[in-house]
Amino acid sequence: MEKLGYYNGNYGPLDEMTVPMNDRVCWFGDGVYEATTARDHVPFAMDDHIDRFYNSAGLLKIKLPYTKAEMKALVIDMVQKVDSPNQFVYWQATRGTAERTHEFPKGDVPVNIWIMIKPGGEFDLSKKLKLVTIEDTRFLHCNIKTLNLLPNVMAAQKAAEMGCNEAVFHRGDIVTECAHSNVSIIKDGVFKTHPTDHYILPGITRAHLIRICKDNNIPVDETPFTLSELMNADEVIVSSASKLCKTAYEIDGVPVGGKSPEIIKVLQDAYWKKYLADTEKKN
Repeated sequence: MEKLGYYNGNYGPLDEMTVPMNDRVCWFGDGVYEATTARDHVPFAMDDHIDRFYNSAGLLKIKLPYTKAEMKALVIDMVQKVDSPNQFVYWQATRGTAERTHEFPKGDVPVNIWIMIKPGGEFDLSKKLKLVTIEDTRFLHCNIKTLNLLPNVMAAQKAAEMGCNEAVFHRGDIVTECAHSNVSIIKDGVFKTHPTDHYILPGITRAHLIRICKDNNIPVDETPFTLSELMNADEVIVSSASKLCKTAYEIDGVPVGGKSPEIIKVLQDAYWKKYLADTEKKN
């Protein structure tokens, strides 16, 4: 089986899985999610993703039914059940199943747990990206990995229609993040990235890159940067669980980056080494 679904203990082919209409995800997108990749049936950076999953749930007052160890074991077990060795691994929690009311359901309504596994997790870090900028009109809880992703969907669709790989959000003149990635820049040897406030998701890959920079004596600046700085950066880096660490070659039809290939090589080589080590099968 290549694609596998899970819902509250029920397993099945992904396209055959069903959920109750009264699951609050249907009415409100009331839940949180996480995603990573797996190589040879070993998920990448699971502890980091589990920690962020529980943080997002806590910020929305969703009481998860499992301990972190139990949730991690459940996801890893799912990864073992599919045939493809390299996978995209996704899981989410919703606030339960109840009649539609905006306020939380009354009583002890169980949280719903979803898991989805499909082929993925193959990377070509040499492939550069084409980006487009879009005004960031999302709400002010971007630090929570919530299921409310309609602005991200619309931005991603606009990027696709323009032949671009990703959309870069900005609030006024300040760059925040991408539709489904973080964006950082290299300028004069410094790795610069938006701080982890409520305007961006605290990316796992972003955090790993910051650690790699510090391990390799590359200065890090976690302060907001502008559209002008983005367009004039020596390199523009797009990072996520599904992209790892890629660079952009064009934004809004204007060539960008390509001026610090030696730093990019350090980051990509170190990240790929980390990915391989973290997803190595343990005997």
